[in-house]
Amino acid sequence: MSQQAVTDLAREPAAPPSPAPSRQRDAFFDNAKYAAIVLVAMGHAWEPLRDGSRTVSAAYMLVYAFHMPAFIIVSGYFSRGFDHRPDRLRRLVGGLVVPYVVFETAYTFFTRWTDQEPDRPVSLLDPLYLTWFLAAVFLWRLTTPLWQRVRMPVPLALGVAMLATLSPSIGNDLDLQRALQFLPYFVLGLSLKPEHFRLVRRRAVRIAAVPVFAGAFAVAYWAVPRMTGSWFYHRDSAEELGAPAWYGLVMTPVLFVCSLLLVACFLSWVPGRRMWCTALGAGTLYGYLLHGFLAQGAKYGGWYDSAWAHRPLGAVVITVVAAAVVTVLCTPPVRRALRFVVEPDLRWLFRREAPAPGREPVAARE
Repeated sequence: MSQQAVTDLAREPAAPPSPAPSRQRDAFFDNAKYAAIVLVAMGHAWEPLRDGSRTVSAAYMLVYAFHMPAFIIVSGYFSRGFDHRPDRLRRLVGGLVVPYVVFETAYTFFTRWTDQEPDRPVSLLDPLYLTWFLAAVFLWRLTTPLWQRVRMPVPLALGVAMLATLSPSIGNDLDLQRALQFLPYFVLGLSLKPEHFRLVRRRAVRIAAVPVFAGAFAVAYWAVPRMTGSWFYHRDSAEELGAPAWYGLVMTPVLFVCSLLLVACFLSWVPGRRMWCTALGAGTLYGYLLHGFLAQGAKYGGWYDSAWAHRPLGAVVITVVAAAVVTVLCTPPVRRALRFVVEPDLRWLFRREAPAPGREPVAARE
């Protein structure tokens, strides 16, 4: 992503300008993005190991309870300055639409090979695997001005998510069910201010996060044989998960509160200083979009067929490999090689806008 982007999974526009804007990236958010993308890769690496290990299944459920909500909240936070200005829309197309089209097509062809489905059609309306997030952020970003103008935006967005769980007929177009159910986290991010992040980074919160995560893991361990972890995917209605429709009205706010608590604990542990991994936070979109090919290829290549892979040491090795691979995918050489498809320069596609009277040109502001 470009140096102006603060969160690469959504390529957020800059926050509203201050009297003396700073070009320096915030190390805290880059560290948080890197830690979150490592958790995403680890979760995908654990997926084939769940059937043989209740411990892995519990860790998987715990991670899925907060890692995407954390990404989405940060994405919403850095979308606060989005409006429908031409330069914002240009960045929206280049940062979300183009990568969505490219990787949706690429994943379709790759899945034809790994799943032995040569007739799988290329459909830009049915996001495949990881690309749902790009489609969702595109929709959320377009509605940002609306959420910034309504009263009680978070309760309203939570109500929308609750109603979505009642509607199995929403369908798969642009994975709208998931976009609606994750919407409250994005809207919450829009409502946050810098002091809210400083609040969760206090020492008392870091200490309290230890028993909270320990308790959450114990609950997840207990819940593994008793409930489906698909509730944390937020991609199905309650009826599609085999539950009565009204369950969605209860589970949605309960999961929202639990996820927020875990996100706060996760962020409390994120360092605010520059570290060896801080620069990798600028490349998390690359790690996100690319690691899926390796995760799918590993299953197709039989890497999980060995009994050793399903033993404790095997799970540890697979976890370390997943973290190392996604780290490499976030590095500058990978970003330079694939910048033309992940963050293309589309200035040639758009007309130059004449500045309004009394307003400096966009190029001068940037």
